[in-house]
Amino acid sequence: MSVEPLASLDRSTLRERALDALRAAITSGQYRPGEHLGEVELSNHLGISRGTVREALRHLQQEGLVTAGHRGRLRVNQLSPVEVRELFKVRAALEGLAVTEIVASPSRQDAAATLREALAGLAAPDADFAARLEADLAFHLLLCRLAGNSMLVEAWRGLEGRIRVAIMNGEPAGSPVMMTGDRHAPIVDAIEQGDLEAAVSVVQEHMAAAADHFAADASAS
Repeated sequence: MSVEPLASLDRSTLRERALDALRAAITSGQYRPGEHLGEVELSNHLGISRGTVREALRHLQQEGLVTAGHRGRLRVNQLSPVEVRELFKVRAALEGLAVTEIVASPSRQDAAATLREALAGLAAPDADFAARLEADLAFHLLLCRLAGNSMLVEAWRGLEGRIRVAIMNGEPAGSPVMMTGDRHAPIVDAIEQGDLEAAVSVVQEHMAAAADHFAADASAS
């Protein structure tokens, strides 16, 4: 694990920085789904107290990135194929609501233009897996934010940890096909044209394909 020690940080920032460091280590694949997270090991490596590590791990549990296993031992969460499919069904419902509200909005064309700009980040051919993942999640979060519904955004953010876990369940090399601009452009096209039926259908198809892809990864892991 290549996370830098945190002991030199101001006390008021330690908790957040520890949380950021551990989250990044998990979502970048340094810790794989199912891997044990030792409180003492992490404390020694980061150069901070076990209490601070414990608080960070507790927060990661709330995000869905970490779960308690046998005898309460914490490990990186690992979703079953059924859980992956359930997750993407919920995402389809949330993001279907997002496109419904965007299409009905008087700011639809502005929202489409903003999403069109975001597609460029998805199309970067030389981006590594971590950058592609962040660009993909940023696009979908932006979609929810443009709906103008704060509860929708909050619900999506509540799933974000599990979304990352689902993606990290498989080999990173197999996932970028799901994260290209070409796979997302039809969503923007439908919004731009004001075609609600097509927009919702495209979102549902996108999530169904992702569910098939990542559930297969979960079965193989």
